[in-house]
Formats: sequence, structure tokens, C-alpha cells
Amino acid sequence: MSPRTSHSAAAAVLAERDPVMGGLVAAAGPMRLRKPMDTHFAALARSIVYQQLAGKAAAAIHGRLVAALGDRVEPGIVLSLSDEEMRAAGLSANKTASLRDLATKVLDGTVVLDPRGLARESDEEVIARLSTVRGIGEWTAQMFLLFQLRRLDVWPTGDLGVRKGYGLAWRVPMPTPRQLAELGDPLRPYRSVAAWYCWRACEIYAGAADSAVTR
Repeated sequence: MSPRTSHSAAAAVLAERDPVMGGLVAAAGPMRLRKPMDTHFAALARSIVYQQLAGKAAAAIHGRLVAALGDRVEPGIVLSLSDEEMRAAGLSANKTASLRDLATKVLDGTVVLDPRGLARESDEEVIARLSTVRGIGEWTAQMFLLFQLRRLDVWPTGDLGVRKGYGLAWRVPMPTPRQLAELGDPLRPYRSVAAWYCWRACEIYAGAADSAVTR
């Protein structure tokens, strides 16, 4: 797989290879990804803030956090904020602890976020490092790979939307995570693209509302 392969080119390959993917690509149109955050640290901090919150509430808290940081979402500045400042931004004690743990692990090298270092790490290595951070699990790490790093072969088998969308598109019962892992093998090395179209399948075939991952 060439690192220069575009998402549209990958979608074309999958559409030619698999008639179901061909129908999905035709129905959903070109793949659209939200713009990456300015820095990888900022992207992960945002992910922590947004966990288990509705979009508007999360956006408000995130906005207050960024303001408290002086618009500089950096590890050292995050660690400089007091409990009171974190609480005033609307962050729970758990999310405050997660943000501080992320900042600490970036500074001590446990989590590698510089582009050159990340380029040397496989998807599995990135997930393993990120999963050492309090509040960051496999799914959050996978979304970071897919949307921030633009890795092309991420297959989030535990994501309910991907599982449901796969079942709708391929007209099979919704697969379990273990089943989906095997079903994704023919979609290598562009499973990120297939995952995005599975999310879209929920919207196209089941009338689900537009989601953050497809808009």
C-alpha cells in the first residue's frame, strides 16, 4: 500500500473488488473526513473531552478548556492548570485526570506524537501506547488513527455503527466484533474506507441521523 494512496482511490479499488462496496460508494458519494486538528495532542485532548457527552455540551466544555489554555493546547500548559481551573471549564475529575495523564505520558515519551516518530509506528503500536493513557481505549485510539493520522487500514470491530452498517449493506445479521474482524479481511488494506462507508450505510439504509464521523 502506498502512503500516497488517497481515500477516493482506495474507495475505487474496493468498489471494483466488491459489488456491495460498489453500491455503497455509488449511493454515498465521495468519502468526506473532518479536517484534522492542528496538533495530534489537541486531537486527543478533544477526544477525551467529548467522551460520553452530547455534541453541544462537549463543544462548550472544550471551548472553555481551550480558552483556559490560552488557545495553546499543549502538554505543559495542560499540566499547569489547577483543579479549580479544570472544574471551571466543566471538566469532571475523571477527565481532568485523563488529560493530565495524557500530557504526562507525551512529555515522558510513553506516547509518541511527533510526526516522524509516529511514521515509524504501526497501527498496533500507536494503539498500544495510547491505551496506556487513562481514559483512552482501543476505540478512541482507532478514531485517532483513522481521522487524525489518516491511516487507511483501521477496522474498528467494536464500533456498533460499523457492525450495524456492515450487516445492512451486506444483508447479513449484524456481526459480532469477532465476526467482523474476519469479514474485514477481504477489504484490506483499505478497511478505514470500508468503515466509513459502513457508517454511511446506517444513514442510507436505516435512516440514522448524520453522525460526527461522516460529517
